[in-house]
Amino acid sequence: MPHLCSVQWHYEEGTYIRATDSVSGTPAGRVKVAVAQVSGPARYLLLGERVALNTLARCSGIATASRTLLDAARHAGFQGIVAGTRKTTPGFRLVEKYGMIIGGVDAHRYDLSSMVMLKDNHVWSTGSIREAVAQARRVAGFSVRIDVEVQSEAEAEEAIRAGADVVMLDNMVGDELVACARSLKARLSSSHRFLLESSGGITLANVQANQRVNDAH
Repeated sequence: MPHLCSVQWHYEEGTYIRATDSVSGTPAGRVKVAVAQVSGPARYLLLGERVALNTLARCSGIATASRTLLDAARHAGFQGIVAGTRKTTPGFRLVEKYGMIIGGVDAHRYDLSSMVMLKDNHVWSTGSIREAVAQARRVAGFSVRIDVEVQSEAEAEEAIRAGADVVMLDNMVGDELVACARSLKARLSSSHRFLLESSGGITLANVQANQRVNDAH
């Protein structure tokens, strides 16, 4: 029974645990750091041990990866919102979203009720981006944001003029991303309210190049 076990944490939530021993410099893989002490009957400890360790390790790993990417983006000068992926592991959505938040990044939408996402199959089924946005707005009402995935500047402009709240520039990186974002902001920001979202292909290796879109935010 869970109430027979107790947990005493040795670190506050969100604490960054160094990758090496501060004295010996030994790599983290060879250093054991106690983060908590769990007490209770052996039977219940053994029943929950592996599930608890796997969940904690996964959540902690996501938090660390999130913090690392956020720090890299800030170091490169990016001032916008850094958000985690919407694609979570079945059954682990809450754990993974929580890890993102602890790591300091935005968890994006939690599920389909949080924000409408229109992708290429929605556009194909309705005939155009404009019609897809119009149909989504009729169903979602004024209080739910609509995010439209686009592949080009022309599609982005159509989505913005149709009333999309967020435009996802899918798989655009580097110079292409910066040029598209700056152009859209320069031409449409005075007459339309929208956010630009860059998604796909973003890694620690190229986050510095992508941060230049910050000038267009």
